[in-house]
Amino acid sequence: MGSRIDDRAIARWRFRSQLLDEASAPDAATAVRSLLAVQAENLDQTGWALASRCTGLSPVGLAGLVGSGEVVRTHVLRPTWHLVHRADLAWLQELTGPRLRRQLGRQLDRDLGLDGATVAACTDAVVAVLAETPDLTREELSSALERRGFALTGQQLAVLLAHAEMGLLVGSGVPRPDGGTGTQTYSLLAGRIPPSPHADRPAALAEVARRYVLGHGPATERDLAYWASLTVTDARTGLAAVRDGLESFEHDGRVFWHAPGESPPAAPRSPEVHLLHILDEWYRGHQDSRRVVDADGLHPVGREAAIGVAVVDAQIAGTVRRTVRATSVAFEVTPYRPLTAAEVRALEAEADRYGAYLGRAGRLVRAAG
Repeated sequence: MGSRIDDRAIARWRFRSQLLDEASAPDAATAVRSLLAVQAENLDQTGWALASRCTGLSPVGLAGLVGSGEVVRTHVLRPTWHLVHRADLAWLQELTGPRLRRQLGRQLDRDLGLDGATVAACTDAVVAVLAETPDLTREELSSALERRGFALTGQQLAVLLAHAEMGLLVGSGVPRPDGGTGTQTYSLLAGRIPPSPHADRPAALAEVARRYVLGHGPATERDLAYWASLTVTDARTGLAAVRDGLESFEHDGRVFWHAPGESPPAAPRSPEVHLLHILDEWYRGHQDSRRVVDADGLHPVGREAAIGVAVVDAQIAGTVRRTVRATSVAFEVTPYRPLTAAEVRALEAEADRYGAYLGRAGRLVRAAG
């Protein structure tokens, strides 16, 4: 198999493992579990990431999924928002949270002026407020804390809440309706998520390695370490524990792990395209081997603003800017290379699908390449 492996083959393979090659999950909750965690700073963009991997999802449907508590939006794995299924949240936070909480604790103390005692007191106040009134927005929490004598800046409160989330104290509540995915609220996690099913840290390391490879592979040990905020030693330990249930190959001086019995998919006969956000798991879910999605070196390194990418045959073919209006949404594609007529037609169809997800008419706009 080694002679058949190149960057493009790995990128197409990841499309399959991440359910982007039309191997859709039956629903969004299943897609989240398959990926284990889905980066979710912008829930609207994340909704499309899930809608691209399952059937029948709408922004309101995603808001309902979060509101039901089946999927939780919280800071986990890395100090950023993710969607995680409730069944996986406890063990992921117990595995990765302590290290990240120490980092956030230093930030609160050194950069934001909240020492350990103050953080503890503010956290107790957050828990008390949410015990009385769940499903509060950040602004409502800020006002409630101020009434209790804790006047925090916006940044202080944001980092404090992330610190509390990683301690399994709070998570997302029922989104406040806004006609889309809703406005984020907070509620206590106690009684809402099951305990970790893993007996100890080695078992959790094995499970995160197995699940990450199945949902993101082929991937390297350093990809895993980045994604889960583990040391490379921990990543190696986890992979070693499950190596009999995985397979691997070497490429470009790295060992890539993947699900057993799989091989690279063939190149598509017709254009397979997607309009994806730069934070989509297909791109952001790797670091060590991220560049396999840009085999020709067209996407500038270090220039990754919050912008979308046009993907053709699992390769970045250009950037996308999305402009949402009341009844329409325009996708302005700036290609890195000339697009064929078939690729343009496929991208137009993808814009239509994306627009339908948002309940608007989708339109593709091509800028000069």
